[in-house]
Amino acid sequence: MSPRPDGWILHIDLDQFIAAVEIRRRPELRGLPVVVGGDGDPTRLRQVVATASYEARVFGVRSGMPLSTALRRCPDAVFLATDHPAYDAASAEVTAVLRTFPVVLEALGWDEAFLGYAGGDAQALATDIRVAVEENTGLTCCIGIGDTKQRAKLATGFAKPVRTGDGFAAALGVFVLTEDTWLPVMGARPVSALWGVGPRMTANLATLGVHTVAELAAADEPTLVARFGPHLGPWYRQLALGGDDSPVSGEPWVRRGLSHERTYEVDLVTRADIEREVAALVRAVVAEVVAQERVIVRVAVKLRTASFFTATRIRKLPEPTTSREPVERAALDLLDRFELDRPVRLLGVRVELAPA
Repeated sequence: MSPRPDGWILHIDLDQFIAAVEIRRRPELRGLPVVVGGDGDPTRLRQVVATASYEARVFGVRSGMPLSTALRRCPDAVFLATDHPAYDAASAEVTAVLRTFPVVLEALGWDEAFLGYAGGDAQALATDIRVAVEENTGLTCCIGIGDTKQRAKLATGFAKPVRTGDGFAAALGVFVLTEDTWLPVMGARPVSALWGVGPRMTANLATLGVHTVAELAAADEPTLVARFGPHLGPWYRQLALGGDDSPVSGEPWVRRGLSHERTYEVDLVTRADIEREVAALVRAVVAEVVAQERVIVRVAVKLRTASFFTATRIRKLPEPTTSREPVERAALDLLDRFELDRPVRLLGVRVELAPA
């Protein structure tokens, strides 16, 4: 296999990261079904699974599922509360290991990153990285290798443990997808397998008779442009061809926004209750912004009703600020742009930040 002119792109994904961090500090849980989410109490309403160990996934437990559903599916599971500082620290440990290798690192979150590698034998490098991560942190990872970010990202999926009838088969650990192997491997798969194509776009493409990656790669570009616009139309087709040639960026990641949201065990039904909770969320967000010495330029309010209808309203502040009062005032004003005639189960406040 031949690399792109500037080298290979590797995508590293830590296995069952949140569950693995919890198991690392509680070795007695190894081999048991572990579910992490909320405060760890599956009998409380409206808490969801953050992640589940492979042993729990055998029972159909998955991220985003209510903890109560996870309990019904796997009553013998060990339920644990989420611990964000622990995951921050573990992620930093892995990052420190990755920085010892001759790569450009672009972090994507706690548990994944792109690595740019200008050398020749990317598979040997991937093997060395997997060994170093496990030896230094006790965590395991899978690595996808490709000549674009899209191919590297999707290659990781083929490197992960595979679900079988009675469990998960061992992971390959490393998998390679290149221009030559892309369509033979991905062509017959649904467009939803692509990184960047969600359920709504999958449904939209289906109305054009496009269901598979190969069909999207061969789709008529003017038809896509007419349906999705001059930017998105060609972009979706490019995804089906394996993605563009954008390089891995080593620029430090800078947060562009902060948010807090809360799901309520008992629905909010009065305007006064909603305003009180929005104000509390604003206080929490602004305190975090001030601690990071950043400046707020926009505020958004997210609202989800008991029927799961979800909407977000956003506005620009009159001037950049670090003060709570103008942010709270703007957030409360945004409530006038919602129809508050149904019980509310979730509220969220997000602020956008000026460049650091």
